[in-house]
Amino acid sequence: MIRVLLAEDQAMVRGALAALLGLEDDIDVLGAAADGEAAWRELQRLRPDVLVTDIEMPGLSGLELAQRVQRQQLPTRVVIVTTFARPGFLRRALEAGVAGYLLKDAPPEHLAQALRSVHRGGRAIAPELALEAWSEPDPLNERERQVLRLAGDGATAAEIARQLHLSHGTVRNYLSEAISKLGVGNRIEAHRLARQKGWL
Repeated sequence: MIRVLLAEDQAMVRGALAALLGLEDDIDVLGAAADGEAAWRELQRLRPDVLVTDIEMPGLSGLELAQRVQRQQLPTRVVIVTTFARPGFLRRALEAGVAGYLLKDAPPEHLAQALRSVHRGGRAIAPELALEAWSEPDPLNERERQVLRLAGDGATAAEIARQLHLSHGTVRNYLSEAISKLGVGNRIEAHRLARQKGWL
């Protein structure tokens, strides 16, 4: 049996995924979490073979969950199921050790096939994204990404400095660097472009 944990913040989608996978003879859905922190607790408690997660959730994102799994060297394989058909997200997911990346508009049978493939040690990547993922490298470093994400949420440079335990000047430098790398005029445009590319 392939033991699966689901992490999805939308109740209807979470229920549909559980019902869909419940129809498969060789897949056992151990549980489902509505946010990233709950998913992390359940993941440690249940030790599933595969975590099926969305990217954007309250608490921890699917990418952050994958990074934790990788850092802790847990045996759980991670499959992301998302609406984000953005090469930047796929690239970051692969760097975080994700074994599968599927789009929510894919045919339902693809998910069960992907879980079997991943469970056997393979990969399952949406083919329409696989080639594109490496066409445009992400120019931002992790700190620039953090600062830009907070700026996009409306935080001032002083608030970002407090949250990240940095000096005000350092935050301004990171923002300036991100704006320059993305070739835009201000932090709002930088945030918008980075989100559109899947780099945040």
